Amino acid sequence: MRLLPVGEQALLVELDEPGHRRALTAALHAEPPPGVREIVPASRTVLLVLDPGVDPSALADDLRGRPLETPTAPAADAPTVTVPVTYDGPDLAEVATLLDVSPEEVVRRHTAQTWACEFLGFTPGFGYLSGERDDLAVPRRDTPRTRIPAGSVALAAGLSAVYPSDSPGGWQIVGRTDVTLFDPDRDPPSLLQPGTLVRFTDGEAP
Repeated sequence: MRLLPVGEQALLVELDEPGHRRALTAALHAEPPPGVREIVPASRTVLLVLDPGVDPSALADDLRGRPLETPTAPAADAPTVTVPVTYDGPDLAEVATLLDVSPEEVVRRHTAQTWACEFLGFTPGFGYLSGERDDLAVPRRDTPRTRIPAGSVALAAGLSAVYPSDSPGGWQIVGRTDVTLFDPDRDPPSLLQPGTLVRFTDGEAP
């Protein structure tokens, strides 16, 4: 664990692996340290935004004493979002070839497990989702696309995601959904938050 001050009122915690980051995030949400205003996880870091006047160095002992064992199961009260998907993406056949399975098996694997939102990044509302099994690990595309439509359902590096808006991107697109991932008029604007569970289903949104 490495602790780095960020400005005067924030502290960045760097960890060795995503599992440790996941464990620390869960522990901090369960028992937030005094003076921590916001907890922002990423792949291997956690940014702690502090209330004015809180000394970042005072948190060091508290943080180093937190458990780093990866949680064995999602929180019992974790919100769950269902995302209906039409599996007709331009990379579905390529993903099947990379995994040496049929396109139907790719769909089955994607819908047969629960995915957890690890953190948000890249664009507003873009949630990085980890699955229960490591059976859909494919690389990013060699050449990114300059425009991927909003609602595109994608795979890359063992993760899944849904593009919340039109944007460039290099993930493998396997399907599309009508679910709105980011709406600035909604509270909160992002449908997914760290810890949200996602279930993909094979079919159009009602």
